[in-house]
Amino acid sequence: MVVFFKKNNRMKKPDIGKEKGPFREGGKPGSDAILSASLDKTVAEIQQILGHSDDLVMKYFKVFGQYEAAILYFSNLVKQDSINHDILKPLMYVPEHLKDRNRPLGQLADLIIKETLYHSQAYPERNMEKLIDYILCGETLLIVDGMTEAIRIGTRNVEKRSLTQPETEQIILGPREGFIENIQTNLALLRYRLPTPDFQVKTMKIGRLTKSTVAYCYLKDIAKETVVQEVEKRLSQIDIDAIMDVGYLEQFIEDNPFSPFPQIQSTERPDKTVANLAEGRVAIFVDGSPFALLVPVVFNQFYQTAEDYSSRFLMGSFVRMARMLALVFSLIFPALYVSFISFNPELLPTEFAIAVAGGRAGVPYPAVVEVLMIEVAMEVLREATVRLPKQVGGALSIVGVLVVGQAAVEAGLASPITVVAIALTTIGSFATPAYSAAFALRMLRFPIMILAGIFGLYGVVIGIIFIFNHMLSLRSFGVPYMSPVSPENYQGMKDVIFRAPLWLMPKRPSFLHGANRSRLGKTIKRNEFGNE
Repeated sequence: MVVFFKKNNRMKKPDIGKEKGPFREGGKPGSDAILSASLDKTVAEIQQILGHSDDLVMKYFKVFGQYEAAILYFSNLVKQDSINHDILKPLMYVPEHLKDRNRPLGQLADLIIKETLYHSQAYPERNMEKLIDYILCGETLLIVDGMTEAIRIGTRNVEKRSLTQPETEQIILGPREGFIENIQTNLALLRYRLPTPDFQVKTMKIGRLTKSTVAYCYLKDIAKETVVQEVEKRLSQIDIDAIMDVGYLEQFIEDNPFSPFPQIQSTERPDKTVANLAEGRVAIFVDGSPFALLVPVVFNQFYQTAEDYSSRFLMGSFVRMARMLALVFSLIFPALYVSFISFNPELLPTEFAIAVAGGRAGVPYPAVVEVLMIEVAMEVLREATVRLPKQVGGALSIVGVLVVGQAAVEAGLASPITVVAIALTTIGSFATPAYSAAFALRMLRFPIMILAGIFGLYGVVIGIIFIFNHMLSLRSFGVPYMSPVSPENYQGMKDVIFRAPLWLMPKRPSFLHGANRSRLGKTIKRNEFGNE
């Protein structure tokens, strides 16, 4: 909100056609434009830039009954009660402790900020370009006629949804709250879990039109300084007109944008973010997005969940192994099926091979074409299910799987064993916790199937070699993507396939190169009976 002081009581709008002010071409103020001491001229310049929007409110009044003033703010970005009680009321009446004191114009800014306003966020500012940005972000500006400094007051108040359970990361054991679109709330959720001075938050504005607030967080004594500097460097080099989500940032700061594998992890869970910060990673937020980006990352993070660490290590290790099996299953099972049916049926048991041959007796095209056709149909069905409303999407998935699948078998377009194989593959892809990693496996499934249809098992092996070779070449902010497997790291290997007990992982993985690697203090060893 902006407050302006007038020398007279004329309430007419100033002639904005004559006063141009220190503007750039297009009516925007220059970076060196400063506030005018004239209230009429200042109002004219601001209205020329902001236009005559219906939600732009300007209120003229007298400060302390002596100085003419006006306030300017956007009504849909502030809380009106705060404007009335915290700003207008104390300014329009002389406080008791100021009645017998001299109130010269040169000291008025200090009197307002330090002794009058009922608000903790009030600062003087004279740069016109910054003042425009402040009011567009929901702040209030107070300008006194004759003063060359305005007072900006932090009155931003935007409606936000309540904290709910994350939709994309469901767990059984663990916290139920997730991030929302408001960046201040998200940072508060982290600060609540990290009451330490090592927790650092840095912010910047990105986007020429949206001016989105971007924040990156880290733990000072744990995160490597070069990683933090690299994050700041990559973010500061982004020059785009609009940032609507963290996905926009991810496309600018990732190491290899042409790789199907994600080199940055997104999450909407505060507990998962804090756990990654404690390992030495950096979290990136964008105001308006309920997700956080975590960097640097390694591949094994994408099949791990927060529940792995909330449960006992035996249960967590078993579930993780099942998840990894489903991951491999979803990648190569259709290709193996094609290679066995088309090139190497002798590898199948005799009874099973006869049953498969009988089921495919009426199918008019090769196995690779059949599998590709069913896979494409499943991808289309999956996308349609996601985009439709929940009430309709569930019914569509049932119809697509049961009715269409059964009709395709009866019509001779696909064999029953093919439908079963693709169904198992789809189920396996659903077991991958990270959507971005699951999508990468879905993409790579098609070229491996084509190789299997051309070269058989040799094609499958060639495809897997190419994938592993590509993964070994990837890096995420300087960290090898396949760490701690390659290069090998003993401490990190305790949390790859199996999840070792927490008391057996006293050190943080060295591939993050953090200064403070100690995770545990002195632990008490217990014997098999539970006694010290």
